[in-house]
Amino acid sequence: MTKPIPPFTAATHNTPPTPATVSTYQRNKRRTETPTTILSLDGDILCTIFAFLNMFDLVRCSLVCKFWNAILESRSLREYYEKKLLKDCSSSSEFTKKSLRVILREVGMEQHRLALKCGLFYVDHWKGHSTMVSQCRMKMGTLVTGVGDKVIRVWSLDRYKCVEEYSVPDTLPLVDFDFDESKIVGLIGSRLCIWRRNGKRSVFPSFEGKFIKGSCMRYFDPEAMVGCDDGAVRVFDMYSRRCSQIIRMHSEPITCLCLSEDQLILSGSTSGNITISDPSSVQKVARIRSSDFRGIKTLCLKPSSQLLFAGSAVGYTYCWDMRTRRLLWNTRVSPNVVHSIQHMQNDKSTLAVGGIDGILRFVNQNDGNIVSSCTVENRLLSAYQSRHSGAIRRRKGKRLPDDTYINIDDIPTNSRPSITCLAIGMKKIVTTHNTTRDIRLWKFKDNDTL
Repeated sequence: MTKPIPPFTAATHNTPPTPATVSTYQRNKRRTETPTTILSLDGDILCTIFAFLNMFDLVRCSLVCKFWNAILESRSLREYYEKKLLKDCSSSSEFTKKSLRVILREVGMEQHRLALKCGLFYVDHWKGHSTMVSQCRMKMGTLVTGVGDKVIRVWSLDRYKCVEEYSVPDTLPLVDFDFDESKIVGLIGSRLCIWRRNGKRSVFPSFEGKFIKGSCMRYFDPEAMVGCDDGAVRVFDMYSRRCSQIIRMHSEPITCLCLSEDQLILSGSTSGNITISDPSSVQKVARIRSSDFRGIKTLCLKPSSQLLFAGSAVGYTYCWDMRTRRLLWNTRVSPNVVHSIQHMQNDKSTLAVGGIDGILRFVNQNDGNIVSSCTVENRLLSAYQSRHSGAIRRRKGKRLPDDTYINIDDIPTNSRPSITCLAIGMKKIVTTHNTTRDIRLWKFKDNDTL
């Protein structure tokens, strides 16, 4: 007698899956949920994509990651762009001596120069601080602003978003600051303060008995240098939090500082003199005299060519050769104070200059001639509300005529609020304006439509 076969019934949802079923299901789910990105493509496909880009876009791509940078240095892509570039070159010998990375950097700097000189531009501006903001620093696309209220803010310029914020002790004013990837170092009153980017804050002990007031600060790890009203530079060890040196540089108050790569200290004073000192020997190396007896307001050193640029209280810009201490040129770019001079690290052609008259000027590094002067039109192009930084307003930029005398009194003051500080990036300038509390981002483009 045969045993009856039980009827077939479908499995219910309460039946627990086997381990094999679980692993197969998870693998399939992982395949469907994992997106395919451009980083998943191999080198040959990326080479094909990169071949459609212009040289300036390749400069940007070379900075994305090491993998892309290696592809851009590959032989096949180099040969392609060698053929493309040789159409505009008189000979191939100069090209073949350079790496593609050097060529891309030179092309990028040339595009940057042309954009600042004659490209179209617009200006985005927003209220970055509650009361005032007079200082800005920019490195690797990160912007830091402060001095005027009780906070230092770190901004993402892609979205105009404040990504970090650091408070200043209530009883002490923020005078100056600088930053790197791991910390922000600030001069508050007569003390130094270090804000770690992980959130910790360290305030140095009070040194009010040693100096009256600090006016400017720069640092070169592990030392910070403070320029003081008594004409001395005080060197502090940032880890022991002690003053290690006092270097007498001027008999007048120090107004600005900059540091060379070999750690020489350069300081400007209210008398118009610039003194160079070596902390290792605690001696003055040299003294440079300008023709402006009302004072030097800003210094900028170009390490690659050993050129020193300065801006004065009566609107002059200067350039000295640090190797010979010889004045190469001086130009009066403004009838008023020049507050800030900056240039990009690898740029050999253009200086950005800003001051009390509110006009952003670009000066030729080699001869001091003004190549362009810029302001902002009153007409509003667009405006939108950002939950991160409030109202963002965009205005069209305007270049002033360079073949006639510019009477700045004919330009409305709301188009040119005083520039207290500027920072420069690839095809962009950031300026701060104490009178309007504005942070402005000037975006320059090639000669095409905005």
